[in-house]
Amino acid sequence: MSPRFQFTLHATDGKARTGVIRMRRGDIRTPAFMPVGTAATVKAMKPEAVRQTGADIILGNTYHLMLRPGAERVARLGGLHKFMNWDRPILTDSGGYQVMSLSDLRKITEEGVTFASHLDGSRHLLTPERSMEIQRLLGSDIVMAFDECPKIDQPRDKIARSMAMSMRWARRSRDGFDAGGDHAENAALFGIQQGALDEGLRRESADALRDIGFDGYAIGGLAVGEGQEAMFATLEFAPGQLPADRPRYLMGVGKPDDLVGAVERGVDMFDCVLPTRSGRNGQAFTWNGPLNLRNARHAEDTGPLDPRCTCPVCATYSRAYLHHLIRSGEMLGAMLLTEHNLSFYQQLMQGMRDAIAGQRFAMFAADFRRDYFAR
Repeated sequence: MSPRFQFTLHATDGKARTGVIRMRRGDIRTPAFMPVGTAATVKAMKPEAVRQTGADIILGNTYHLMLRPGAERVARLGGLHKFMNWDRPILTDSGGYQVMSLSDLRKITEEGVTFASHLDGSRHLLTPERSMEIQRLLGSDIVMAFDECPKIDQPRDKIARSMAMSMRWARRSRDGFDAGGDHAENAALFGIQQGALDEGLRRESADALRDIGFDGYAIGGLAVGEGQEAMFATLEFAPGQLPADRPRYLMGVGKPDDLVGAVERGVDMFDCVLPTRSGRNGQAFTWNGPLNLRNARHAEDTGPLDPRCTCPVCATYSRAYLHHLIRSGEMLGAMLLTEHNLSFYQQLMQGMRDAIAGQRFAMFAADFRRDYFAR
């Protein structure tokens, strides 16, 4: 039987790392990109097609699923994996970020967050304990601790208070998760480092999380408007503050060049809505940079989206046809661009894994940037 959770590093190249996470529902190759399945679906994709792109794990969203269809209902229907027909690992976020970003009416106290649903205005209380319960009802494989993600431009003392509360919530998340019986024996729990762009606060947060003890550690509070330069500056120190023998997960990132830069700085796991959202909006990611398929220059282009891409979309459909679908508002356009984008992201991750294993990551990163920013 596969272990509950086991992370093995196979190779390092500078700060970049490649390895594998072994779990009951399958292995996760790192660096890993997790497509986002907010409402028990990766938008515009069948679950089996998501797997065919190379994804080992997907992300589900606690906030959205607790509101609709409801965690208790998902549990009655056999859990999230059965509900959505995905038999491999699922990571669920804690709901904290969405409560902060989507709910206009919210009140944060030591107990948790009271908020109004963005769907119907109904009132809810989300606490560390309730977040653990929801993720348990969903049947999550990797559960995220409940935290607060403060706005990055607040004064240091306010960010420090928020971080300290998130660390108290992390302890309560640990206790709530551990009380979960069979689920706790089969799933994993990740803590979330906070502290905005401040090295001292990040260190304090990392030390508190180490004291509690988690299976993996996320770097939270980035990709929230600070810009790539500030994010990379924080990633120069933040991953190294976390245990080297555990996976490091950068939440909500990002663009292909963000992924390469973050792997360069020691990050192992990522999630982002960008490849799916961009696909629905007519944007394709390629080795030579992003393409806007709405542009008239593609109208009679019989070539593939990306000659270097091995996905079925690039093997079958022309830029001209995809341009037509997008300009016509046909749903097939969104489906095909989403499939290509997710395939491209997985090819990028595989390229980085191979480069790290072959001790040629610096060359891979330089070649990637040369081609991606060529235009």
